[in-house]
Amino acid sequence: MFKKILIAEDMDFINFGVKSELEKLGIEKIEYVQYCDEALLKLKSATLNNDPYDLLISDLSFEQNGNEQKITGGEDLVKKVRIDFPNLKIAVFSVEDKPFTIQTLLNQYNVNAYVWKGRDGLSDLKKALKIIFSSNESFISPSVANALSNNNSIEISEYDIFIIECLSQGLLQGQISEKLKDLNWSPSSVSAVEKRLKFLKEHFNANNPAHLVAISKDLGLI
Repeated sequence: MFKKILIAEDMDFINFGVKSELEKLGIEKIEYVQYCDEALLKLKSATLNNDPYDLLISDLSFEQNGNEQKITGGEDLVKKVRIDFPNLKIAVFSVEDKPFTIQTLLNQYNVNAYVWKGRDGLSDLKKALKIIFSSNESFISPSVANALSNNNSIEISEYDIFIIECLSQGLLQGQISEKLKDLNWSPSSVSAVEKRLKFLKEHFNANNPAHLVAISKDLGLI
């Protein structure tokens, strides 16, 4: 079993519950931090001291309390940790259930486990740790496993997200085209924007641009 774990979670009572359950697995050292910046620093410091962590468990949402932080959310933390520590095992423990977010974490950032903070959250977390410690298999809580089903599979690019964000700001297709040209993104013509928006509306079964924006927000795209 893992010997040294870092938990990034800003709620004390959740940290206490997680630590209590993980101690039952015989984990020798369990530390936690309440800020993402501190989590990254501790991971780096431990590595420099030749005493690295075996696993990072991170929430996705962190409340801002006036202390300026460079990394304000768990998704950004996971992204940076995956770059700096490509072989570190990572488990996300969150109430977030949006398919796009879960897909991004598992498929793009290669987190080893996604555990939903539901009724069976702590039980699932222990199952996840046993699985990812002894194998290269990933774990996802059954409650949100449908996020990876074919019906919910979302193949979408930064280009698409940018267009939808522009749409959410009330920009017209011509204005979106100009912004794409300013960024040297291609295709940037008005007709290309129109075609892509048509595809996205059909893909998400959106009735109109406002409906597309609403669906995108529900999925966590923007």
